[in-house]
Amino acid sequence: MKDTPSVVRETDAEAIRLARKLIRTARYGALAVLDPATGGPLASRVGIATDIDGTPIILTSMLSAHTRAVLADSRCSLLLGEPGKGDPLAHPRISLVCRATKLDRETDAGMQARRRYLNRHTKADLYVDLGDFSFFRLEMTGASLNGGFGRAYNLERENLLSPVLDGLAQSEQGAIDHMTVDHGEAVKLYARHFGGLEPAEWMISGIDAEGLDLACGDRVGRVWFEPPLAAAGDLRLRLVEMAKQARASLG
Repeated sequence: MKDTPSVVRETDAEAIRLARKLIRTARYGALAVLDPATGGPLASRVGIATDIDGTPIILTSMLSAHTRAVLADSRCSLLLGEPGKGDPLAHPRISLVCRATKLDRETDAGMQARRRYLNRHTKADLYVDLGDFSFFRLEMTGASLNGGFGRAYNLERENLLSPVLDGLAQSEQGAIDHMTVDHGEAVKLYARHFGGLEPAEWMISGIDAEGLDLACGDRVGRVWFEPPLAAAGDLRLRLVEMAKQARASLG
């Protein structure tokens, strides 16, 4: 009897880039947990942001069943990827295998999660500091990526995370604020030239070693650094160079 050929492709750079883009550009996802009362599966929709290394961050209330579930058993799965026109199964999506870690709001990690989440979900400032809400990092251990029909991949933790540069997290918000106030036109150029996005009032919502997260209302986008930053101090020069390239290309 002949072996059935595997439908899973060998993981390559294109699959890794797609996986990281799906994670970085997600605003919402389906979180699957184990119900402590029944032991059965339970799925909920949650808002998504990412930490600077690409780890998903969620903000949840103790009133939610999925919060109580991950506190009882940290194992969970997160499905990301938005359907577009036509068959929804033809569009890329990724299922992440995770363990949920609750963050202490008073720690650097907790304050960073709050800042990055609010940059992505500005309206969450109405409830983010209510006493029954908590941030969780969904520590990824692996993933199943479906890039569309016939494009299935298994990814490991190191395929999903971005490098963390010393000092970048500390300088990130200052750089975002500076670009928003003083260089809004440059951000729009990045969105059009490097992100392939439609002209709009795009703003930077996050910066990491591999690129920029962009937002405009409910729309999100991603611009990649080519190559990734080698050091946090390289950011300013890279943004200046990218603005020059975009202006020259777009006229």
